[in-house]
Amino acid sequence: MNRNKQTEILGGILTVIVLILLIFLSNVEVNKLSYLESAASSIVNPIQRVFIDLRNKLQGNSAYFSNMETIMQENEELKKKNSELETSLRELEMIKAENTTLQEYMNLTEKYASYQTIPAYVINKDVSNYSSTLVLNVGIKDGIKENMTVIADKGLVGHVISVTESTCKVQVIIDSASTVSSSISTTQESIICKGTLDNSQKQILRASYIPTGAELIQGDSVYTSGVGGIYPKGIIIGTIKEIVTTSNITDRYAIVEPAVDFSKVDTVLIINE
Repeated sequence: MNRNKQTEILGGILTVIVLILLIFLSNVEVNKLSYLESAASSIVNPIQRVFIDLRNKLQGNSAYFSNMETIMQENEELKKKNSELETSLRELEMIKAENTTLQEYMNLTEKYASYQTIPAYVINKDVSNYSSTLVLNVGIKDGIKENMTVIADKGLVGHVISVTESTCKVQVIIDSASTVSSSISTTQESIICKGTLDNSQKQILRASYIPTGAELIQGDSVYTSGVGGIYPKGIIIGTIKEIVTTSNITDRYAIVEPAVDFSKVDTVLIINE
């Protein structure tokens, strides 16, 4: 009996609570409900945005890594193509250089057709104040011997002073130890052209032993005279740029500018006579 009473009392209490809630809800204004909804939204929406952003980032990262893989593959392909292009460019440059050298040889051969010559190119240079030599890519196996004359497109280079099996060394005419028997184009007077110790600023020769009666003219050409047993006659050496007079006419001399620029010469012929 007591248990039944308790149950009835509890049921009554619950009924009263439900009635009170119904009465409360029926009296709540619509705008207050909107406020509650708004408050709930302010809490829920940020959380929702966090989950949406997280999802988008995960999807974006997947696309990012996919794009990176594609970019890396394309980069490798571009590197390979670039390497192939560089190789082709080097080959073209080598072919161009060989064609230029062959053209220079042809021009030289035509210009000096009266001589039997051996073509060569410079593989090393030593042009300084005290020594002026070139090393060529031909030697004993090519028939090269000491004292052979070396010429370039513009004129006289020098002569062979030593030979190995596959190379030779040439003393150029601006070397301080070089002496060339020469003649002046306008008067045919004989002079001696020697190299100087000061070729750091410009490549020059000093013409001395000028006959007292000789009239030198600035701009005259100077050629090999053929005297001395090394250089054939008639190869151009250079041009008289300055005439230096002294108190004693026998000591006067001239400055001769060589026809060949020894810092730029690459292709030569060796006279085989």
